[in-house]
Amino acid sequence: MAIQRMDNVGIVVGDLDAAVAFFAELGMELEGKAQVEGPWADRTVGLDGVRCDIAMMRTPDGHSRLELAKYLSPAAIGDASHHPPHNTLGMHRVMFAVDDIEDVVARLRNHGAELVGELARYGDSYRLCYVRGPEGIIVALAEQLA
Repeated sequence: MAIQRMDNVGIVVGDLDAAVAFFAELGMELEGKAQVEGPWADRTVGLDGVRCDIAMMRTPDGHSRLELAKYLSPAAIGDASHHPPHNTLGMHRVMFAVDDIEDVVARLRNHGAELVGELARYGDSYRLCYVRGPEGIIVALAEQLA
């Protein structure tokens, strides 16, 4: 077998506390925080002088994780105000199954989230939407219909 499991998805953020609060509101649990630095980190990510704060967020079932990272050195690059459309090449979203999609969207709006499009229904199977959260991260939500 080539892999055992997917361990986590890493997301670089500018405001670690805001990102933790956003994903906690979604229902993820803070597993822990740490600071990462040293030669091993430099070699792993291919940068010099790495120092970043990380927060590991876990889904309630314990099977999936997000690693949120705020780079202190070298400084993160990019334009957080840039909101590329969904068909932009590269990784651009993470999806979560939720019980009550309208409630989740309402709670996430208190953390600055905005709908990318609109809440839509996929046949008799799902209600779906994309929301843009901190740092422009697109979070897809899916509520399975009975």
